[in-house]
Amino acid sequence: MKLGFVSAILGDQSFEEVVDLASSYGFSCVEMMCWPVGKAERRYAGVTHIDVSDLSDEKINYINKYLASKSIAISALGYYPNPLDPEEEKKAFYTAHITKVIRAASLLGINLVTTFIGRDKNKTIEENLVVFKEVWTPIIKYAEELNVRVAIENCPMLFTKDEWPGGLNLATTPAIWRKMFDMIPSPCFGLNFDPSHFVWQHMDYIKPIYEFKDKMFHVHFKDIKIYRNLLDQVGIMATPLEYMAPKLPGLGDVDWGKFVSALTDIGYKGPACIEVEDKAFEDSLDSRKKSLLISRNHLAQFVL
Repeated sequence: MKLGFVSAILGDQSFEEVVDLASSYGFSCVEMMCWPVGKAERRYAGVTHIDVSDLSDEKINYINKYLASKSIAISALGYYPNPLDPEEEKKAFYTAHITKVIRAASLLGINLVTTFIGRDKNKTIEENLVVFKEVWTPIIKYAEELNVRVAIENCPMLFTKDEWPGGLNLATTPAIWRKMFDMIPSPCFGLNFDPSHFVWQHMDYIKPIYEFKDKMFHVHFKDIKIYRNLLDQVGIMATPLEYMAPKLPGLGDVDWGKFVSALTDIGYKGPACIEVEDKAFEDSLDSRKKSLLISRNHLAQFVL
């Protein structure tokens, strides 16, 4: 496996500064955020370390040379919007930018994009699946033409009342994954698997690794802590942030030994990127940098 991190936590740093830090900290790769240049829609969004709308041959050569000079690879180009947004204008904008990210991944020789399926939070799963097929069939076809794989993260995007009732991402469970992969059967369509999202949903995060081993394109190392005293007060029908919180790997409820063991069982040798969303480490740039070191040191027991 190639240990790296998601660049969103260093949103105020330049591309070069992110690569320099990755190199100095002994990482192998970085998942580079490629949001459209502009205002962030939410925490950890709106980060642009590579502007895919302005990617000349000169910039491509510069990016690849700089990465090579620091012995760092880009694990994937990341962009996480809601391509199934009920507002047609937003849906069109998000899908258009996804295709730009796919094209950039091809031009840069990365050939992997990480993103969300999206969801209309007020529609049922079955209704969303109809829209999913309409929206994603041409996107995956375009990715196939460019030999780019698309890895969908399993985050429900359901944290507060703003995303209630259904959340903003459809690809949240094995049952839904099976339907998605049946509807769009493609070797370029797979998963960016994050075990933490299964923890707070009270789901097994080990078994899916074996069933979907051919769809494991990218992995996120992020932890979740369930506060049982809070859960006892509000129950699982409450919005999730009322009883849980994202944590650094090793500071939550994921058993990383078992998780990495399962990945080694299936022969996974792809990218495994630390995703920092722990509010305890957001007060300064130094704290955010320290969070990457703490995470790296814990995971170094299992991945070097």
